[in-house]
Amino acid sequence: MLHHVSVGVRDVERAARFYDAALGALGYKRIAEYLPYAIAYGVTVPAFWIQLPHNQQAPNPGNGAHVGFSAPDKNAVHTFYEAALAHGGRDDGAPGPREMYGPDYYGAFVLDLDDNKIEATLHAEGFAASRAVKKPTNKRTRKAPKKATRKRVKKKARRR
Repeated sequence: MLHHVSVGVRDVERAARFYDAALGALGYKRIAEYLPYAIAYGVTVPAFWIQLPHNQQAPNPGNGAHVGFSAPDKNAVHTFYEAALAHGGRDDGAPGPREMYGPDYYGAFVLDLDDNKIEATLHAEGFAASRAVKKPTNKRTRKAPKKATRKRVKKKARRR
């Protein structure tokens, strides 16, 4: 639904070191660079931008606003959180379930270098799949059914 999201930062190159690590942990990469003004991240197209504010004022994050990034699994949520903290981010909610958002919600929250609130979240369907216990497989069910041979067919005919 969204085309892109932008957050204002004081220093794009400084912020890029933080976002390279944090978003890299989720499988996102730099897609476009317009240094020293902006950098965009995504998978194949720019979806999240860090940039100098267009009005040339200090960045001012909104109260309660945050950007959530999809994570492929729980390990990526943890890696995102650890990378963000290691690169100067501040904790705003360690990795874990958030039952107030639903029984299968799992996420981590950090504040970036300019106090923008960002989150890595595992979507409910992804979280449920990562928790699913795999049932042991029966070797017989994986093999193709045996073809009837003439001997077995003859034996069955004799039994009748």
